[in-house]
Amino acid sequence: MNTIPPKTGQPCCQGGAAAPDSDARRRVIKIAAAGIAAGLQANLPAAFATVAPELRPRAGDRLAGIAATGTPTPLKVADIPIGAKPVHAFPFDAGAAAVRDGSRFNKVLLVRLPPAALDEATRARSADGVLAFSAVCTHEGCDVSEWVPAENALLCFCHFSKFLPLDAGKVAAGPAPRDLPFLPLRSVNGEIEVADAFSAAPGPKKLR
Repeated sequence: MNTIPPKTGQPCCQGGAAAPDSDARRRVIKIAAAGIAAGLQANLPAAFATVAPELRPRAGDRLAGIAATGTPTPLKVADIPIGAKPVHAFPFDAGAAAVRDGSRFNKVLLVRLPPAALDEATRARSADGVLAFSAVCTHEGCDVSEWVPAENALLCFCHFSKFLPLDAGKVAAGPAPRDLPFLPLRSVNGEIEVADAFSAAPGPKKLR
């Protein structure tokens, strides 16, 4: 079979394809690098210390589900299934109809357990069995998103850190260097309400 020689300045590559010139390569690399940088920036949580106090979860806030569309609706205790996969939410200022979603460090994880399984201290910071924790792993800042029923443990899939909600978010396994901060709750007419601030600053220290 006859082969058509490549055009001048475009040497033939494997399979007879023409390689882009050096300027084209540089443009491709520049675009790719910009895309990677943008992706990294989008996934990095904002530093908790720089979040304005009015944007942090605080007593009196309700919680709005992240997957919800349209007008935010405060979550109710009944919206959180017992012993099921955790629900992610953001604090919601019902008076101002504003979701406090300006930082990933505000993301809250909700898990519901039978009230009888909670000791007195844990029950006091729950909303009828619903417990809240920071959804940001204390290891590398990934989302804690899974539930391990056999161990009553929360799991971060990034590096498999586990946390115990019945023991104030204590680290049970994995590389996480400290416990998962909890967010005290209470139930008001069946709705989940924030009772106080996070027990500690969320996320890994190196990102704060």
